Amino acid sequence: MQPQITIVLASFNGARFLPAQLDSILAQTLTNWRLIVSDDGSQDGTQAVIADYAGRADGRITLIEGPGRGATANFLHLIRKADPAGWIAFCDQDDVWKRDKLARAAEFLTGQDGPAVYAARTTVCDEQLQELAPAPHFPGPFGFPNALIQACLPGNTTVANAAALTILQRGAAAADAAGIISHDWWNYLLLSGAGARIHRDAAQVLLYRQHPRNVMGRNDTARARAARASMLFDGSFANWLRRNHAALLPAKDLLTLENRQLLDRFGAFLDAPGYRALAQMRSMGLYRQTRAGTAAVMAAALAGRLRARPDQRS
Repeated sequence: MQPQITIVLASFNGARFLPAQLDSILAQTLTNWRLIVSDDGSQDGTQAVIADYAGRADGRITLIEGPGRGATANFLHLIRKADPAGWIAFCDQDDVWKRDKLARAAEFLTGQDGPAVYAARTTVCDEQLQELAPAPHFPGPFGFPNALIQACLPGNTTVANAAALTILQRGAAAADAAGIISHDWWNYLLLSGAGARIHRDAAQVLLYRQHPRNVMGRNDTARARAARASMLFDGSFANWLRRNHAALLPAKDLLTLENRQLLDRFGAFLDAPGYRALAQMRSMGLYRQTRAGTAAVMAAALAGRLRARPDQRS
């Protein structure tokens, strides 16, 4: 029998959009789930919305208090609350799931012996859920050399099995202490580093609502690509890389031997001057899902924009 799925939702002032998302969860064709909502002190009636749905969900919806430090810390808090004997599915407060979202994940995860994670595409929509475009589909391969420099498993589509959840739970405290910027990216890093099997479905499994308060937002427009490219050179991307590296160091025992060695080399890469960083990036086989993306990171490495400042080196 397929294990119960713990759906984890980090909420904050989401009352306007939550009913549509909660309705879509209740409408899932796969019904063996429970939902934990961790609220970060909403002031807009979010908690009342959740309480109302909990009252008509036969005990399957639970509201808990969040840590009050933003979405990433809230999701790390939720990971530790999930039932380690079951699976975990990540959920954003402003999306709408298609009815077969969980069923598609279960189709892949059922029967997987070791740690495994499912992710998929989304349908980018405007604030009123009018469809704008399908999110990009990356064909892979997916693995640690990719995860070190790219986050490409959409967290709002991600479902992980019990073996993968155990890994996430063991690494969550270190991620929180390191102040990682994105739990989506960290999920991919830690699970790929641990040798989990990763499947990215080409299907569009949810409506990804765009509005001014999105934590991240879409990445498929010229404006979004330009903004992300600027992060390669303004120090933002380097900061993300340093925090990710710091989060993985205390969790090295969870990684495969090969990936522990690669993590050590990656630490040296973050300290290397431009020409040496480029050479090390090539020798480690680091890559993004497109040639243009890989070339952009190589250019930032060569320019010394990925190098840690002296006070940030471990």
